[in-house]
Amino acid sequence: MFSDCVCYNKIIMKRIIQFHISKGDKYYTAEGIDLPVVTQGKTLDELAVNIQEAVDLHLEGENPADFDIAPNPSVLMNFELPQIHA
Repeated sequence: MFSDCVCYNKIIMKRIIQFHISKGDKYYTAEGIDLPVVTQGKTLDELAVNIQEAVDLHLEGENPADFDIAPNPSVLMNFELPQIHA
């Protein structure tokens, strides 16, 4: 069974850092759910690169455990689709 959390020394740590993605007029915006990180990009590919860079910079010199994040976490991007009217 896959889990997005792992337990270290009885402390539950996340293996996945989640981001909420929305599309503005000109840019896609990513807002961190698990970390206080916000970034943007003109394309989804550019946004993915910017998210990884922002996470790396945020955690640089930090112990991920201080943020309840396991070592070498994955990033999950949730994209909000426009409302569909039937």
